[in-house]
Amino acid sequence: MKMLLVDVLMILGTLFCLIAAVGILRFKDLYIRIHAATKAGAFGGSLVALASGIHFSSLSGWVQSLLLIVFFYITAPVAAHMLSRQKFNRDSNR
Repeated sequence: MKMLLVDVLMILGTLFCLIAAVGILRFKDLYIRIHAATKAGAFGGSLVALASGIHFSSLSGWVQSLLLIVFFYITAPVAAHMLSRQKFNRDSNR
């Protein structure tokens, strides 16, 4: 049962990461690309980290997985904000 849950989480996480990659390639506007990359990418990475925590099921594995999820959700919005500010500043100076 545990391995089935890990497999499902890994597949879902991989699919969300694939959706993020397709969104980056297909969308034309930078702001929409940033949205696709941060939302789907962070969620997909979090699902993979959660699957890793369940698979190893040790205290060290859980701590590392939870720290990775926190890292995703702290750095993704900050990076998206900095990219959008740079684009906005570049466009407003023209």
